[in-house]
Amino acid sequence: MTILNVPDMSCGHCKAAIEKAVGGVDAAARLEFDMDKRTVSVESSAPLDTILAALKAEGYEATTA
Repeated sequence: MTILNVPDMSCGHCKAAIEKAVGGVDAAARLEFDMDKRTVSVESSAPLDTILAALKAEGYEATTA
């Protein structure tokens, strides 16, 4: 699993948008959210840069933890 820092993630809407973005590049991806730490753990077969680009397109700048 890759842990991503998503500093702008703060609510259920953010979580849904992130799920949609990652699901768009890998429908089988597994995500675990920690809203307090503003991190998302991602298990996916998609390349990391593809996932980061999908998040950026949704308005979320993410970096690896």
